[in-house]
Amino acid sequence: MFGIYLKRELGRRKKAALVIALGLALGIALVITVNSVSAGMTQAQDKVLKSLYGLGTDMTVTKARSAPTSGSSGRPNFQFDADSNDSDDTQSSDRVTTQGGQALASSVVSKVSQQSGVASAVGALTLNVTKVDGSFTQGKAQSSGGNTGNGGQGGPGGGSTAAPQVQGGGANFDVNSYSVAGVDVTDQTLGPLAGSEITTGKTFTAAQTDAKVAVVSKAYAKENSLKVGGTLKISGTKYTIIGIATPDSSESTTDVYLPLKQAQTLADAKNQVTTIYVKATDSKQIDSVKSAIQKNISGTTVTTSADLAETVSGSLSTASDLATSVGKWLSVAVLVAAFLVAALLTSSAVSRRVREFGTLKALGWPSRRVTRQVVGESMVNGLLGGALGIGLGLAAAYAVTMISPKLTAQLGNTGGGGAGGPGGGGGPGQQATQNTMEIALTAPVSMTTIALAVGLAVTGGLIAGAMGGWRASRMRPADALRSVS
Repeated sequence: MFGIYLKRELGRRKKAALVIALGLALGIALVITVNSVSAGMTQAQDKVLKSLYGLGTDMTVTKARSAPTSGSSGRPNFQFDADSNDSDDTQSSDRVTTQGGQALASSVVSKVSQQSGVASAVGALTLNVTKVDGSFTQGKAQSSGGNTGNGGQGGPGGGSTAAPQVQGGGANFDVNSYSVAGVDVTDQTLGPLAGSEITTGKTFTAAQTDAKVAVVSKAYAKENSLKVGGTLKISGTKYTIIGIATPDSSESTTDVYLPLKQAQTLADAKNQVTTIYVKATDSKQIDSVKSAIQKNISGTTVTTSADLAETVSGSLSTASDLATSVGKWLSVAVLVAAFLVAALLTSSAVSRRVREFGTLKALGWPSRRVTRQVVGESMVNGLLGGALGIGLGLAAAYAVTMISPKLTAQLGNTGGGGAGGPGGGGGPGQQATQNTMEIALTAPVSMTTIALAVGLAVTGGLIAGAMGGWRASRMRPADALRSVS
């Protein structure tokens, strides 16, 4: 009887049912859209952090670089001596400098890994190689400059290019800069290479701890026409390229990857690292692990993913703030309005059915049965609204994903005065070099969001049903007689 009567009444009041369902649908669709866009923002931010921080890394440990001593400019100097008897003298010089914070002893990696709550820890050495090629005629040339960047062929990790200074004779210079990361080849699940996939060739093996081999980023390989099997020369040492690394997201912040020992040899930094990558046993313990490391290993700066996320700016940060604050409050306001409108419309519809419900009560229907009938109708309206809302929400999320609006993200200073991840100006605890990335926004819809939409639909139906049922329960058989007259 309940189902038959429900079907008949809904069929008679299609327009009223559709209006109530559409009101709920709009509110639910907005919630799905805002939640999916917020999830897309989170994914975009994770891509930024992953490419800068390394896959699976919860925090990094660095040491702030000490201020330069008096009389030291901190800039690399290049000396070129041309033979006065030569009409043309072409020379090349590489300057290798460590990037990131002040170097830490490799033994600190073991100390960090022994801290409570640490699942694993690996060390890495971040370098910047400044290469100067010069042709000289009749005289002596001297180049003096700071960390050079993409003045020519530098990869994405460069800084700024300084023009060389020439004394005596003529000179023609090419100044290029690229970033190098020394990788612990025995554990590549963390560190600068963890956020990239080897798409050509192969990665390092555990036996290549001191081998003269290299993996280069896809962008750097393309820019400099490098291929697997070819060679890369750094400070007179030739490295065989064994793989091309493609970052999982955006562009790589490191151009060249070497075994850690080889990087230490290049930089004359034996048994030293600039960054320690740490993975916690439980994400809930990150704050306690950070405190333990800072307490037990003095002089270190610990930067968590949350710390790094706070430094992300640009349109990604702005859009994320809007989705989190304005979007969610707007969703709440629309939902409240939709629930209220559904309840009022249901109550109004019940008021127009005085004769019907009065007659049913006169025939012996108890108030609870009338209330159950009204609530049942409202629940169907709510579920219909939920279905329409899910459809509209999925369509909106799909449209956002198809359009894929481009968002930019810049990584600035962390609280410890550092910036970035490996390469591109160093890891956390170093200079404020900004790395700009462009990311396409998507709007993924999770099953949790769908479940939330269904829950909202049921809630809306119950609220409307409760209002209508309360109104119907107050009707008496006499009301039906009065409505006839």
